[in-house]
Formats: sequence, structure tokens, C-alpha cells
Amino acid sequence: MGNAILFLILAVIAIGAAILMLVSKNAVHSALYLILNFAVIAVYYILLNAPFLAMVQITVYAGAIMVLFLFVIMLLGAEESSGVLGTRRGQLTTALLLGAVLIGSFVAALGQIGGSAASSSVADTTPRNLAIILFESYVFPFEVTGVLLLVAVVGLYVMSSRLVKKD
Repeated sequence: MGNAILFLILAVIAIGAAILMLVSKNAVHSALYLILNFAVIAVYYILLNAPFLAMVQITVYAGAIMVLFLFVIMLLGAEESSGVLGTRRGQLTTALLLGAVLIGSFVAALGQIGGSAASSSVADTTPRNLAIILFESYVFPFEVTGVLLLVAVVGLYVMSSRLVKKD
């Protein structure tokens, strides 16, 4: 019962932070609301008995990636914008329609699952077992991700060298 109440409280916080992130006119405030959302997800991982994933969530997303986002926001000077509510009417209507479809698909998926998810056993999420699962079953996606990151770094180098030559 206690976990259900905590889940609902965290759900309200996560949904509120997501909505405020979308409607905020200040990009820095939006990034801070996103950090709050990441922190709530980390608490969900702790509730699911996965402390390693919770710490990875905080370290990687709320730490490194959000520092990068804030650095880019400050570098570009894009602190103020019109926000999502200042966009054209068609964009807002499309976003609301797609959001309703997403929520409907979640409800339909939860209806199909029923009670089977609640009775499933908790997976062992120690770093060793997680690494074994990832590198035995998902070696190819890791290799593809590595190649994509390498291509992105080479592309960034090529693009930046062209910009330096023009000046």
C-alpha cells in the first residue's frame, strides 16, 4: 500500500515537471524541470530494487547530459523563447492529438497486461549480471552505437574544419 501511494505522489511530480518543462518560456527552467523528472525516474528505479540503475540515471542523465544541455543553452544564448504555447496552432493541436494517442496506447497496453506484471519476479540488477545480460544478448546494438558515435565525431571534425577554413 505504501509503495502505491509513493508511486502516485511521484507520478504527480513527474507529470507536473514534464508539463512545466514543456510550457516554460525560459530554457534554463525547462532544463531544471527535466532534471527533476530524471530524479523522479531514479526514485522509481530504487522502488524497483535497482539502485545501480538509479545511480546511473542520476550520474549520466541528470549529471552529464544536463550539464551539456545547460552549456549549449548558455553558449547559444537561447534562454528565452516563446515556449510551446507560443507556437502555431497546428503544432499545438498535433502535439495534443499525438499525446492523446500515446496515452491511449499506454492504457490499452496496461489492459492487456492485467495482473501478470505485478506477479513477476524481480530481476537481479547487480552490475555484473546487468553487464552479462547486455553483452551476451545485445552485442550488435552496442557495436552499431559505437560506430554511429565514431561517425558523429568524424563528421563534427570535418564540419568544424570547414568552418575554420572559411574564416
